[in-house]
Amino acid sequence: MQFGSDNWAGASEKVMAALVAANAGDVPAYGGDAITQRLERRLADLFEREVGVLLVATGTAANSLAVTGLIPPYGAVICHRGAHLNTDECGAPEFFGSNKLIALGGARGKVTSAGLKQLLDRRPRGVHHVVPALLSLTQSTELGSVYAVDEVAELAGLAHDKGLLVHMDGARLGNALVHTGASLAEMTWQAGVDILSFGATKGGCLLAEAIVVFDLAQVERLAFLRKRSGQLVSKHRILSAQFDAWLDGGHWLELASHANAMAGRLAEGMLRSGRAQPAFQPEANEVFAFLADADAERLHAAGAQFYDWDADILEPEEQPGRGEKLYRFVTSFRTLPEDVDRFLGLLAQG
Repeated sequence: MQFGSDNWAGASEKVMAALVAANAGDVPAYGGDAITQRLERRLADLFEREVGVLLVATGTAANSLAVTGLIPPYGAVICHRGAHLNTDECGAPEFFGSNKLIALGGARGKVTSAGLKQLLDRRPRGVHHVVPALLSLTQSTELGSVYAVDEVAELAGLAHDKGLLVHMDGARLGNALVHTGASLAEMTWQAGVDILSFGATKGGCLLAEAIVVFDLAQVERLAFLRKRSGQLVSKHRILSAQFDAWLDGGHWLELASHANAMAGRLAEGMLRSGRAQPAFQPEANEVFAFLADADAERLHAAGAQFYDWDADILEPEEQPGRGEKLYRFVTSFRTLPEDVDRFLGLLAQG
């Protein structure tokens, strides 16, 4: 009954087998190996165009380099107030690029076109204020919701009209694609995304994150910044092998589909129990639900792993009722139906 985080799960068997195979022999370092080259070709096929690929070890590094690497230090990064960039990176974006973050509200963890337009239409007062330079969208969001392709395109269009770049934090991008049925190309560069943090760690790898750059002229700049930040892994094939096996044959989408299905099963069972109320229907692999303290304590005592969550991430109309708290439940590719059903059985016992 592990619903604490998809970071708790290890790697899929296919990824682990590829990692063991990559360990054999001596091959060129720093990305000069055949596995990395195969991965780059695979990604070009999946994105339906040539892309720049820079592998890093952590999502924090991917996000921080991606959002700050192409804008000036006085350029501001716009994101949702609940975005990982704003709440869970320990100031890393500011550390990497000295860039100020501007946080917007929006129901279900989404930046809204109205809120973005209001911000961008404000007149800057010269050198006294930072200049909005990049919009970051989290897919899927920190509340388990998913931007549709047309929502991404609308927000990207507003940003581009004002000269901003658009970044997508794709730590759970596979879960979003499964929900929408969109392709990687449709959800990213075809919708106006300029740079992507493509995460594999949460989805079935041990540690494998990629910065995907759609303007090839910017790759060299980011490559220097990656090295300077200590994120150029010498035995590069260890990252590449994980990513390559994860993508091969749609394995990553199969894993994401299972995780999403388990979240749906969990949310439906909560509703049936009458003892937990999902804050909204999950669209990816996270369920946010309102529980009474006594029920949460009882479930924890029985061995269930999940976190209480700060309700400040919710908009006023989304807040819990009296005597309830907000809790987060995350499913992964390793979540078993029987684990979900055991949890639901305990919940229903009251």
